Amino acid sequence: MTRSPVSTGFSGPLAADDDFLLAVLNSTPVIDGVPTDDLADIGAARAWLIDAGGLGTEAELAHLHRARTALQGIVRGELPVSALEPLLRGVSFAPEVADEVTWTIKVKPDRELAVRTILAWDAIVKESPGRLRACANDECQLFLIDRSTANRARWCSMAVCGNRMKARRHYQRTRGAGREPGE
Repeated sequence: MTRSPVSTGFSGPLAADDDFLLAVLNSTPVIDGVPTDDLADIGAARAWLIDAGGLGTEAELAHLHRARTALQGIVRGELPVSALEPLLRGVSFAPEVADEVTWTIKVKPDRELAVRTILAWDAIVKESPGRLRACANDECQLFLIDRSTANRARWCSMAVCGNRMKARRHYQRTRGAGREPGE
C-alpha cells in the first residue's frame, strides 16, 4: 500500500512505503556495539536495491545513501528539512487523466528509490506527525514508527532495547539503594 496520495509506479517486495522507509533508515544498525552499514557491500547492496524494485546501480546506491543520511539526521533533529532540497532537484509530478486524475513522479530511474524514501518520510510526517522517531536507546541507531494508540513507543524493539533500558534503570536504582550516604 502506498501511503502517498501520489502514484509512484514503484513496485517490488517493499512496496509498502512505510516499511520501505524503515528498511532504509534501519540499514545502519549497531551490532555488538559496532556501527554497521547493511548497504556497504556493493554486491549485497545491489541485490537489496533490485529486491526493492530498483536497478542495482552504483549511482542508485549513492542517491539512496544520501537520502538515508539526510533523513536519519532530520528524524534525529540534527538536520533541517532543507537538507532534502538537493536530493529533490529535478523531481516533478505529471498528471495522468482517465476516469480520474492520478499523479506520477517524473525522476531519473537511478533516483527513484531515494525519492521514494523521501516521499514515504513526507507522508508519515504529514499523516502521522510525531510517530516516526529514533529509538530511545542512545546506543541504538534504529528508528521506529509508533503505531500504538497512545503514541508512547520509545524503543525499536521492546524485547531488545526496551528490556535493556529497563534492566539498566533497575540496576541503577537498586545499586544506589543499598549504599550508605558518602559511600
